Amino acid sequence: MRRSLLATGATLALFLVVQLGALALANPFVDAGYQTVEDPSDPTNSVVYVVAILVATGVMLAAFKYDADVLIRGLIVFSSASLSYYALSILPAGVGVLGLNGVALVGALLVAVGLVVYPEWYVIDAAGILMGMGGAALFGISFGLLPAILLLTVLAVYDAISVYGTEHMLSLASGVMDLKVPVVLVIPMTWSYSYLDGETATDGGAEQGDEAATGDDGTHDDPTGESTPSGDVTAAERPDASERDAFYIGLGDAVMPTVLVVSAAVFLDTPALVDGTVLTLPALTALVGTLLGLTVLVQFVMRGRAHAGLPLLNGGAIGGYLVGALVAGVPLLEALGLAPYL
Repeated sequence: MRRSLLATGATLALFLVVQLGALALANPFVDAGYQTVEDPSDPTNSVVYVVAILVATGVMLAAFKYDADVLIRGLIVFSSASLSYYALSILPAGVGVLGLNGVALVGALLVAVGLVVYPEWYVIDAAGILMGMGGAALFGISFGLLPAILLLTVLAVYDAISVYGTEHMLSLASGVMDLKVPVVLVIPMTWSYSYLDGETATDGGAEQGDEAATGDDGTHDDPTGESTPSGDVTAAERPDASERDAFYIGLGDAVMPTVLVVSAAVFLDTPALVDGTVLTLPALTALVGTLLGLTVLVQFVMRGRAHAGLPLLNGGAIGGYLVGALVAGVPLLEALGLAPYL
């Protein structure tokens, strides 16, 4: 029970840091012209992004199949440094370097070096938090209300299909976890835990670490020495909470619902709850809805079951957002971003 509470509390804290950090970056990013699309209200932006995700997933699976892991690791480290630069670029520049923010550039380089030289769990988490804040803020200011809701809905369905149906997300998670890069947030459950030394078993959107290892053939080696296909591992064969060394949850599970939190704060015309911030009631309730979904997800996973994260997380964010918008007096069609089309 103590470990379960620890994992739940630490995961909630990491998500909250990503969400509040993304909200803090929203206005500076808008002022800096960081929007990645010309028209944030265009719903086709969501289609383009989903297609990009599908293509990227296919490329990564092919890379793992043909032993091109080093290319994927290099790309993710580069992406980590880039998003960290964006997140840190709101800080005073100090000395400019080739027209870039010197402080942000140094910070991004430190992230890249840390990931290459010593990717321990706290290095992974620090890089993941910066990436999550930067990525959620960039997408949040680039996706209006309707595109954001469409994006979260489609990705929740895709996540469920890829974990419970085709199970290709399990293969992707297995390959990526071995790279020791910030595609997951790592929550240790023992003081002695080391991400560098420990082996992991991947189970979908949210995962637990234990003494079992995931082999290249997609099987789990259990303590008896017998291997079973990952899709056939039963609840009885999974370790309970008292035996797990760490809890893992995908970084995308933190970023995607936070896109709607930021979008609600930026694009819905409601008053800020705190002066000088973009934290509005709909943004706050979307944040709370995400955390409620996360609490349910963690409890499911701690029972030894594999679960897709985005259905609960995105569903919680959308539901919480709509409740907050309606309480704030926003008509439903306007809250959904449909008013301009009707």
